[in-house]
Amino acid sequence: MSDDTRPPVTVIGLGSMGRALAAAFLAAGHPTTVWNRSPHKAEDLVARGARPAATPAEAVAASELVVACVLDYPALYEVLAPCAGDLSGRVLVNLTSGSPEQAGEMAAWAAERGAEYLDGAIMITPPGIGNPESMIFYSGSRSAFTRHRRTLAALGDPLDIGAEPGLASLYDTALLGMMWSTLSAWLHGAALVGAEKVDATAFTPVAVRWLTAVAGFMTTYAPQVDEGRYPGDDATLDVQAAAIEHLVHAAEARGVDTALPELLRDQIRRAVDAGHGADSYAAVIRVLAGEGRR
Repeated sequence: MSDDTRPPVTVIGLGSMGRALAAAFLAAGHPTTVWNRSPHKAEDLVARGARPAATPAEAVAASELVVACVLDYPALYEVLAPCAGDLSGRVLVNLTSGSPEQAGEMAAWAAERGAEYLDGAIMITPPGIGNPESMIFYSGSRSAFTRHRRTLAALGDPLDIGAEPGLASLYDTALLGMMWSTLSAWLHGAALVGAEKVDATAFTPVAVRWLTAVAGFMTTYAPQVDEGRYPGDDATLDVQAAAIEHLVHAAEARGVDTALPELLRDQIRRAVDAGHGADSYAAVIRVLAGEGRR
C-alpha cells in the first residue's frame, strides 16, 4: 500500500503518549490530523507533515478513525461533548487510561452518537510506540478492529481481546498487578542476597532465567484454573507451605522486610486450611477469587 492510499487518522491529545502515537502514524505514511488544547505541542508533528486542527470538531471530521489519548475520562468527555454529533459513522479508539467500567460507559456514550468504539490499553511507554513487538490491547467493536487493524499496527502489535469494551482495561490492570508483584519479588530477592554482599547485577541474570521456568508453571496451571481441578503432580500446597517458611526465616535473619513472604504464606495457608493441601499451587486461586467461585 503506497503512502497516498493509507487511511487518514486523527489523534486527539498530544501529551507524551499522544505525540508518540501521532509520530508513529506519520512514520507509517498515514495522513495524520492532530489536535491538542495547547497548540504548541503539535509544532514538531506539523513540521513532520501532520495537519493541525483548530478544534476537536475539525479533528473528528478529518478522519473515519479517531484516536483519543488524553489525561482521563472527564477530560475526554469535555473534549468530545461539543462535537458529539460529528462522531456518527466514525470509529473512536480510546487509548485514555481508565477503569473497565469507564470504558463500558464510554462505549455506550459513543454508540448513542452513532460511533463504533474500541477501547485500548498500551502496554509500553512512549519510546516503544511503533515497535511491532509492543503489545496494545483493544476491546469493543470487532468489525472496527478488523477494518482498522492494519492502521493500528503502526503503533505496535494490535491484540483483539474481545467484544466487551472493558476487557482491554481489565487486562491492563491485571498485567500491571503482575508486573508490580514480579518487580517487588525480584527486589525482595535482591535485598535478601544483597545482605550477603551479592550484587543485584549478579543475582538478576539468574532471576531472569528462573522466570522462564515460572512461565512454564503458569502454562501448566492455566488449564487447571479453567477446569477447577488442581492435581498436585509437581508440588503440593503442603510442600509449598513448608518451603515458604524458609523464605520468611531467611528474611528475618537478615533484617529484610517480611511483609511480602508473609502475605504469600498467608494465602497458601488459607488454601491449605480450605482443604487444598494435596493440590497444586494453582489452587490458591480459590482464596484469591473467593472459595466456590472456581
